[in-house]
Amino acid sequence: MVGPESADRFRSYWEKHKLPFVGLPDPTHTVLKRFGQEVKIFKLGRMPAQVMVDKSGKARYVHYGHSMADIPDNQELLSLLLQMNQKG
Repeated sequence: MVGPESADRFRSYWEKHKLPFVGLPDPTHTVLKRFGQEVKIFKLGRMPAQVMVDKSGKARYVHYGHSMADIPDNQELLSLLLQMNQKG
């Protein structure tokens, strides 16, 4: 997971929620821009974007949301991650 927060804020969030995957703080939005996450001022900021990248660096899943409610279910995303890890 990549987010626009600072390293301290990200670390705090990960510790609080005990997330089972890696998080990358991106306060300069370098990674977010590379994968095309949109910013829409009239919709209060960044639109949701989910991009799953495999171990070789290839994007295997991409979902660009049209609103903050347009986010895939956590179970669906975790299932996709498990499938990616099983394939190597």
